[in-house]
Formats: sequence, structure tokens, C-alpha cells
Amino acid sequence: QLLLVESGGGLVQPGGSLRLSCELHKETWNYHAIGWFRQAPGKEREGLSCISERDGSQYYVDSVKGRFTISRDDAKRTVYLQMNGLQPEDTGVYFCAGRGVNCRRRGEDYGYWGQGTQVTVSS
Repeated sequence: QLLLVESGGGLVQPGGSLRLSCELHKETWNYHAIGWFRQAPGKEREGLSCISERDGSQYYVDSVKGRFTISRDDAKRTVYLQMNGLQPEDTGVYFCAGRGVNCRRRGEDYGYWGQGTQVTVSS
């Protein structure tokens, strides 16, 4: 059973925007840190952003700072990634992942993953 479900991906032109959603099912409510990762074709997954429920801390990799914003809606049990100024190099499959309390950069530190949503940036 999927415990995290991503949505919101699609095809967008360079400079465009998308908002990704990560819906948490009840089995993942104890995972208080949610990260977003991207895997481009033929490349390893890359951590992009993370938000921690413990203190609300937000983290971003340098390449997305100022363009991407992570947020959380506790009532909807959903974490969002607002992506602005998208570029072709942002193309890839985007995953959300959960772990306990603290954010981590390594994907191996996250216990649960969504199915991924494809983002394609092309003219």
C-alpha cells in the first residue's frame, strides 16, 4: 500500500511553475520530516528540500534556493513543493519521502517513499 502519494507533475515550458503535492496516509503520520528528491534519467536521486514538523525548519539545496518553496498543511496531511522558474535541468521524477523528526540529505535515511511524479521542462 502506498503511504505517500505524489501528484502535480506534468509538462511545463521553461520559466513556468508547478506545485507538487505529497499526501500522507495515516500510517505515515509518525514521520514528521518530509523531503523532496529528484531523479533525472541515468542519474542518482538528489535531495532538493525538506521540512521538519519538529521546529518547522526548511532546507533547500543551492540549485533550487529562491525558486522552490516547501510548505505543509497539517489539516490536509499534505506537503507541497512550489516550483517557480523551472528550467530544463529540473526535468526528472520527483519523489517525496518520510522519516522521523529530523531532515536528512541522504535518501537512505528515509523509510517511506511515494511512487514519484514526472516533471518535464521543455519548450
